[in-house]
Amino acid sequence: MSSFSSAVTAQPVAHLIEEFAKLPGIGPKTASRLAFYLLRASREDATALAEAILEMKERIRLCSICFNTTESDPCPICADARRERAICVVEEPLDVVALERTGQFKGRYHVLHGALSPVEGIGPDKLKVQELLTRVRSEEPDEVIVATNLDLPGEATATYLHRLLVPLGINVTRPASGLPVGGDLEYADEATLGRALAGRRAL
Repeated sequence: MSSFSSAVTAQPVAHLIEEFAKLPGIGPKTASRLAFYLLRASREDATALAEAILEMKERIRLCSICFNTTESDPCPICADARRERAICVVEEPLDVVALERTGQFKGRYHVLHGALSPVEGIGPDKLKVQELLTRVRSEEPDEVIVATNLDLPGEATATYLHRLLVPLGINVTRPASGLPVGGDLEYADEATLGRALAGRRAL
């Protein structure tokens, strides 16, 4: 039986609350507010939301080069011949959005889709690590910037990638001070991210 079911909560509403509660950062109270908001919304608004979700799932894919989300393959960044010969390694697609907003980085990206976390059972085989190594050998970039988050999983991932990349003769760097320890890139402001990229250090 649904944990939200009760004499005053209809099953379809309880089901929607449970689905919202599966989203990151959404607790039971927020899930309930969202569900009851949609219950009060017009059918047109509810349909528009449902269609937007389905459209995203149908049209969005991963770039076969950098593994960022895209409608076309390769993505516009990988397809842009004007981009510099540097690769910025990030954990998630949202990090690409954050870094692009700074206007400081003119190279290309590589999205790992996570960070090393033995506690959660996330090892190198569950990340786009081998794809990065294959790409580095093929493209021979001038620099690889490891811009993983400054938390324990992010630091462990940066150290692991450093050990793999240095023997390939690659200049490996890490964004400099300006990013708070334990913070995620997607939440940093543009000025802070810009300074961190401009002052990156050797890893």
